[in-house]
Amino acid sequence: MKLKPLDVRFDERGLVPAVVQDARTREVLTLAYMNAESLARTLAEGETWFWSRSRQELWHKGATSGHTQRVVSVRVDCDSDAVVLLVEPHGPACHTGERTCFHNEVEGAPSGAESTDAEAIGPVLERLYAVIEGRRREMPEGSYTTYLFEKGLNKILKKVGEESAETIIAAKDGDTAALTSETADLVYHLCVLLVERGLTLERVAAELARRAGGKGAE
Repeated sequence: MKLKPLDVRFDERGLVPAVVQDARTREVLTLAYMNAESLARTLAEGETWFWSRSRQELWHKGATSGHTQRVVSVRVDCDSDAVVLLVEPHGPACHTGERTCFHNEVEGAPSGAESTDAEAIGPVLERLYAVIEGRRREMPEGSYTTYLFEKGLNKILKKVGEESAETIIAAKDGDTAALTSETADLVYHLCVLLVERGLTLERVAAELARRAGGKGAE
């Protein structure tokens, strides 16, 4: 069901909490607040605007840092009193420079990263490729992958270039966490490019195997 902006239920201060998520990974980037004007500007301009409770003023995410967030979709919960925005982030979401504002772990809380063995990359890539192929066939609304396919090859190539540059910067800075994140972004966008051009992982694997066998491995 599609709601109009006027259907959103703002609280007694005229605000509604807004959860911002990466449209591709669904990682929660930040929790902010919107009033009617910031929501209207977000919908009209396609980039996130919020209401600062401390400064008591509107603020455009990335206006000074350049770390804007392009809006892919806006959803409202069942009570119409909370908003979720799926965005394409251009840089860190947090003012500290972290990718997400939720980067501090609570002491004593279980850590999935410590309790789960890392998967081999082959099956992960196969699942990722299959999901992207499915998005290409079904083109579900609100999907970042759908957005890339709708924009076409030039947009996909631009994203591959951007993610390549960000991976290089992370490697040069010696930031392992950032390098891990940017490498994952690059691999994802490369898989989107492969699907767009009809190139399978099997063909890439065959070429890598050929090189590993000695031909072209010098």
